[in-house]
Amino acid sequence: MARQKQAARQRQPTNFDQGPPESPDHGWKSSNGNGYFPKGASNGVLEKTKSAMSNGTPKEPSPLHALEQPGLIQLVICVAGIYASFLSWAVLQERIFTTPYGPSTSPRKFEYSVFLNTIQSSFAAFSGYIYLLISTRSSTKTPAIFPSSRILFPLLLVAITSSLASPFGYASLAHIDYITYILAKSCKLLPVMFLHLTIFRKRYPLYKYLVVFLVTAGVAVFTLHHPSTKKKSSSKDNSLWGLSLLGINLLFDGLTNSTQDHIFTAFRPYTGPQMMVAQNLLSTLLTTLYLTLSPFLATHTPLFSLLNIPTSTSTTNELSSALTFIRAHPAVGKDILLFAICGAVGQIFIYYTLAHFS
Repeated sequence: MARQKQAARQRQPTNFDQGPPESPDHGWKSSNGNGYFPKGASNGVLEKTKSAMSNGTPKEPSPLHALEQPGLIQLVICVAGIYASFLSWAVLQERIFTTPYGPSTSPRKFEYSVFLNTIQSSFAAFSGYIYLLISTRSSTKTPAIFPSSRILFPLLLVAITSSLASPFGYASLAHIDYITYILAKSCKLLPVMFLHLTIFRKRYPLYKYLVVFLVTAGVAVFTLHHPSTKKKSSSKDNSLWGLSLLGINLLFDGLTNSTQDHIFTAFRPYTGPQMMVAQNLLSTLLTTLYLTLSPFLATHTPLFSLLNIPTSTSTTNELSSALTFIRAHPAVGKDILLFAICGAVGQIFIYYTLAHFS
């Protein structure tokens, strides 16, 4: 019994018997303030334990991680949102430009396309900034709209081509019917793919070439076999000129979409909300500059004659003429507001799709 008591008194306490010491070097290992671990514990155990703990509580997977991996449901929602928004947008656009206002003896129509685009882009820039604030996590700083100087040139190119595309498209409608215009716009896959191949040196899998060919061929067959809804009073030269203007419109559309895709690829992690704000802000500045300088351009440059734009008061001083028209006919102002809302909502769906699905 005496020997057993002596052996018990000679037994040295282990690290676990001592408890947490005052110094991390005395029998226990410190883990940067996250608790103490016995000496001799493997680094793997420490790393796993520390990675699973944050201020003493286990970390759980963030629910936002799943949202970063968009799938089929998000794509279907985007497509449905784009179609719903821009079908409404197209109906409102046709109503704005075709509805006669004023007395039946001398009705007037709204014909201020650049002014309409300026309202659209300014409203979309504001909506895009709200979209940017909402999509930014509360724990992070709101990303800059122009994160570097290198991104300015491609963004300015997108703003220029998107601002110029609409005037060329509207000018072509004076020489071709609306059905041809809409169906030709449906073939925008061709210029987008062509510019991707030639300028950005991008390659596609074989099935994508096949899809573009089938879609374009189907649209072309439908266009060629569609009977004309009305006799055109313009000559053959005017029709060719209208198709040329439409071709320039499609080229600018293709360059816009191709450059947007390039920006998302080359300037990661640049997001859809950032581009929506940047492009619409630059477009608003460009179209506002045009509206301010249009009287000078009409009288001192050949721009209006090249585009076959009549040099009337409504075109040479479009800003004041549009505001006067809206004051005289407030109903068109409501349609313009709805037009801008539909366009802004549609752009949110488009930029989300561009950023996540290309």
